[in-house]
Amino acid sequence: MKSWLITGASRGLGLALANAVLERGDNVVLGARDTASLETVIAAHPQNALVVPLDVTREDGIAHAVESARERFGSIDVLVNNAGYGYRAALEEGEPEAIRRQFDTNVWGPVNLMKAVLPGMRATRSGAIVNVSSISARRCPPGSGYYSASKAALESISNAVRKEVEPLGITVTIVEPGSFRTHFSSSSLDISPVIIDDYAPTAGARRRRFEGTQPGDPDKAAEVIIRAVADDNTPSFLLLGADALETFEAVAAEQAAVVDQWRAATLATAFD
Repeated sequence: MKSWLITGASRGLGLALANAVLERGDNVVLGARDTASLETVIAAHPQNALVVPLDVTREDGIAHAVESARERFGSIDVLVNNAGYGYRAALEEGEPEAIRRQFDTNVWGPVNLMKAVLPGMRATRSGAIVNVSSISARRCPPGSGYYSASKAALESISNAVRKEVEPLGITVTIVEPGSFRTHFSSSSLDISPVIIDDYAPTAGARRRRFEGTQPGDPDKAAEVIIRAVADDNTPSFLLLGADALETFEAVAAEQAAVVDQWRAATLATAFD
């Protein structure tokens, strides 16, 4: 039996993953800012589920969540950094405080959680970390530059951490979902009130919220994540959704074409 700590667990992918893990008999610590909505989860799994209030931007809250998990279940075997949200603005429209909040949630929250659980994982020479990124880290759509940058930063840190902890028996997996039927494009989306008309055809086209039309099923995504964590060859990188795969392949092909086009210039920079 493993013990999981899942952030952003009150809805969407986090809740789907928590429910799927609990159904398998593992322990789950559900971290969320809104804990009231999780009473039904506790009622259904009173022995295996623990709900803790958790705002990942607060280091004291992270320390409390990790300590509560250890007191209840003895260890944290799997950390899933799922909490996050989107922010839409053209570069010039971005508000400093909103940008800081985006990075505090999407980057520094996961970093501080990893730092909090790694001592215990190092002690047992085992553990798994799953950091939920986004295909936007690769696609970088106009109007989502700050969000894409926060996820790209999380991926870079994750790749370095993976190389640091793999010799210690700890795995790190980056998950890049495409569009899933969650609250991400509605209530989990922050849109800058600053509007510059020149960006209306690009960043401005993304100034809307919507829900219910995304192709991805969070329950199916949860099953894939569980399978990946349990696999003897846990992947370092996991795409979720046909749209994510299509985007990944298109971006890779575009970049490869540019590299080939400028190959001679690239190689011409050495001293004679």
